[in-house]
Amino acid sequence: MGDREFIKTKIEEKVALVTIDRPPVNALNGKAMQELADTFRELAENAGVKVIIITGEGKNHTFVAGADIKEMVALKTAKEGEEVAKKGQSVITQIEKMKKPVIAAINSVCVGGGNELILACHMRIASDRARFGQPEISLGIIPGFGGTQRLARLVGPSKARELILTGDMITAQEAFRIGLVDRVVPDGELLRQAMGFAKKIASKSAVALGYAEEAIAEGLKKSLEEGLDYEAKLFGKIVETADMREGVSAFIEKRQPKFKDK
Repeated sequence: MGDREFIKTKIEEKVALVTIDRPPVNALNGKAMQELADTFRELAENAGVKVIIITGEGKNHTFVAGADIKEMVALKTAKEGEEVAKKGQSVITQIEKMKKPVIAAINSVCVGGGNELILACHMRIASDRARFGQPEISLGIIPGFGGTQRLARLVGPSKARELILTGDMITAQEAFRIGLVDRVVPDGELLRQAMGFAKKIASKSAVALGYAEEAIAEGLKKSLEEGLDYEAKLFGKIVETADMREGVSAFIEKRQPKFKDK
C-alpha cells in the first residue's frame, strides 16, 4: 500500500501500522478523514493484513488534537454542521465495524476527534505520557464524531458527563482506571509493545479472529439470549473450517498450529 498525504501505512508480518501525520498536531480535516476511510477500506480487503494498529506521528507530542478548527469556523448553518458530524461519524464507524482487530497506540495528547477515534478502536494501549479529553464544550460545541455516545457506553454516563461537560484533560493512568484504555506502557515502549501484542493476535486464524470480532460486536447489540444464539451459529460455521481442523490437530499433537486462514 502506498502512503497518502496525511496517512502513512506500513505492513509487517500481517500487521498494518497506520500513522496519522498531519503537522503540526495531526488535526483531522476533511481530507485526512477521507484518506483514513480509504486506507481502512483497502486494509479490510487486504488478505495479507490480519491486525491493524493506528497511531499518530509523535514529533509534536500529539496523537490527534481533534478536528480541524479552521474547518469548524467555516460552518454557518445547522445543515452544514450535521453533514460534517455525519461524515466524521461514518469514517469512525467504519473503523469500529472492521472484522480485523484495530488497536489504538496512543503516544501523547489525544483530544476531541482523536479521543472519538480511539473509542471506535477495539483495543487501546497508551503511553504513560498520553493525555485524554473531550474539550469541545470550551469552544461552545459538543463532540460530534460519536463522543457523547461511545464514551458513555465505555466509561459510564456519569464519568462521560464529567469529561464532556467540564472539558477537563485526564492522565493515562486515570484513563486506565476508568476503562478508557486497556493498558498503559512506558512511552519509549509503546510501539514495540503494541506491535508485539498485534503480532501475537495475527498468529491466530484470520477466520476465527473475524468470527470472534463479529460475535462480540453483534452480541453487544442484542439481549444475552440473542447473543448466545448468534455465538452458537458462528461456532457452527467455524467447525467446518480448515483452520479449526488444524488448530485441534496441533493441540492434540502438541505442536504450534499452521493456520491457512481458511
